[in-house]
Amino acid sequence: MTEKFNKCKKNSRKIVTILLVSLLLTGCETDISVFDNYEIPLSQSSEQDISEGTTADNIDSEFLSADICVVPKKKQSQKDSFMTAGASLIFDNTHNKMLYADNIYTKMYPASTTKIVTALVALKYGNLNDEVTISYNATHINEYGAKLCGFAEGDKITLKKLLYSFLICSGNDAGIAIAEHIAGSVDKFAAMMNKEVKALGCSGSNFVNPHGLHDDNHYTTPYDLYLVFHELLKYDVFMDIINHSSYKAEFNGADGNKKTLWFTSTDKYLLGSAKAPEGVTVIGGKTGTTSMAGSNLILYSKNSNGNSYISVVMHASDSFSLYSQMSHLLELENQ
Repeated sequence: MTEKFNKCKKNSRKIVTILLVSLLLTGCETDISVFDNYEIPLSQSSEQDISEGTTADNIDSEFLSADICVVPKKKQSQKDSFMTAGASLIFDNTHNKMLYADNIYTKMYPASTTKIVTALVALKYGNLNDEVTISYNATHINEYGAKLCGFAEGDKITLKKLLYSFLICSGNDAGIAIAEHIAGSVDKFAAMMNKEVKALGCSGSNFVNPHGLHDDNHYTTPYDLYLVFHELLKYDVFMDIINHSSYKAEFNGADGNKKTLWFTSTDKYLLGSAKAPEGVTVIGGKTGTTSMAGSNLILYSKNSNGNSYISVVMHASDSFSLYSQMSHLLELENQ
């Protein structure tokens, strides 16, 4: 009898905990129905104990992320006529509050915004001081229009410098090199990517490569990209990388001689060819463009009060439209 009472008491405590956590999330207009639309991340130690049939009523608070913006599917914004892209969002990252969210749970091709997932895996599991040797596979990407850093087979560069080159230049060859160095192959690295995003609660993603070149089975959602980006803000190196408008990579060539490559950011805000609204400072982010994915951008910015924001625009028709719509979203920071 005592054992049964203790079990009931424990379950009741869990339910109360869940309700309290849900109330803490009201900065994003959240109610308990959010759990119909949000996959709860599990700690590695508990994945085996919590599986099918798990609900908000029988899970401890340690398994919930209380520091993210949670948006129930039915509580997205009324469509802004200016926002013609396939999907978009802007969240107040300081207060975990939704300012605008449209179509954020739809699966879409991410193009090079994929690279933020690669960066997360590299920063979490790689040693930035490691020396990476550029492989044949990395230097033989034959897809038309694929952007390359220009490394040669046999070049040796630290993982840190390679990561800067990768994100700033958006070079796909660097992505292959990172994947092979950390996991041994692209396929094994993609498995790491999928495991990592699943642990963050990303339920609409599947990645098959580290760079985002088109594959029909390679997709994500705007909200999943937000979850990944939000996690990356914990890494000072990532924050420094995305704020660079250019980068000079110095490394050793296959012949042992010193080599230098110069890279320019793909972010037009950092280059000055796109202008953020007055009072808004763009820290940086990641672009992505393919014919199938359209033009995409995920961004981190701050307003004059010091509040920080994460914004995403996916599947805009072209670069001009992409930055026009992103600037339109950034205006919400001043309201």
